[in-house]
Amino acid sequence: MADTIAAFAESARAAKAIGCDAIELHGAHGYIFDQFFWDKTNLRSDRHGGPDIADRATFAAEVIAACRAAVGEDFAIIFRVSQWKTYDYDVKLARDPDEMHRWLDPLVRAGVDIFHASQRRFWEPEYAGDPKNLGGWIKEVTGKPVITVGSIGMDRDLMQDFVEGISSPMLGRLEDLAAMFDRGEFDLVALGRVLLADPNWLEKVEQRRFEELTPYDRATALKQYEHD
Repeated sequence: MADTIAAFAESARAAKAIGCDAIELHGAHGYIFDQFFWDKTNLRSDRHGGPDIADRATFAAEVIAACRAAVGEDFAIIFRVSQWKTYDYDVKLARDPDEMHRWLDPLVRAGVDIFHASQRRFWEPEYAGDPKNLGGWIKEVTGKPVITVGSIGMDRDLMQDFVEGISSPMLGRLEDLAAMFDRGEFDLVALGRVLLADPNWLEKVEQRRFEELTPYDRATALKQYEHD
């Protein structure tokens, strides 16, 4: 455990030394921190485990604190989280806002500057009875800036594209994105598939050249990758 924590810290130090502006620790989608967060995969009975998600967040908090010590205070640490598990979309690590606070507060105190909130579909409310998405709730319970991601500008989520391999731009979802941003639910937006299919996506959207957007499909993305 100590060696793993030290390795993360050394990598953070190296990232700063070569001129990076930030690091991002991947705590979502089954990666190592996520395995500690989830009570189905973390069966430890020591201080890195237990029935409360705050205890299961200890390992991630220790890594973040070590990275913060390595890079100092003037360097951004981003931490990515998700609720669902691959092929088990109904899982919620935090079943309500109080549990979310217990989960993420140790990470804030350890040194996280920005949370990256990964959803399958950014427009879906995280909890019943409130329109905020995952990013919106994280921002509310932590007070930290948030990145939202999840099928931005597309008509369906990533897993459906894995099966069928194609997705079309959906302008209504961009309007939803703008409205949620204006409400202050998140501060930044991350893009994935749309940039694979169309590297000029952001420029086209900013200039409202929506008719020129290239739909995502595996062949287009592969061709762009090979060209680059």
